[in-house]
Order: sequence, then C-alpha cells, then structure tokens
Amino acid sequence: MNRIKRISSEILERYPENFGTDFDQNKATLKNIAIVRSKLLRNRIAGYITAYLRRESTEKGSAEAGATESETQ
Repeated sequence: MNRIKRISSEILERYPENFGTDFDQNKATLKNIAIVRSKLLRNRIAGYITAYLRRESTEKGSAEAGATESETQ
C-alpha cells in the first residue's frame, strides 16, 4: 500500500464524518486536522479521499438500485 492510500485510510478511520465528495472542502478539512507540510501531498491525499468516497457512494447507489429492481420484478 503506498503512502497516499495509507495516510488517507488512517485519516478516514479517525475522522469519517468530516469528509465528503467535495475536493476543496476535503482539502480545507485536511488542513485543519493534520499537519501536511507539502502542498502536493495534501492535495493528493484530499484527492484520494474524494475519489474513494465518490466511488463508495456510487457503489452503494448501484447496489440499492439493483435491490430495488429485483424487488419490482
């Protein structure tokens, strides 16, 4: 597991309610929660968290749609 994924996972485990699917909001939240000296590293972590949460919400939505579709048949 690379550094970005590891750090992002640790932060999401500790503060899952603070992050959402908006990159700029995640970047600001990350700035308040953690000390990341590099702007590039902070942006990559915020980007990974954003992509992860978007992917998770998309998968959850498609799973619910599949369940609803099977119920109607």
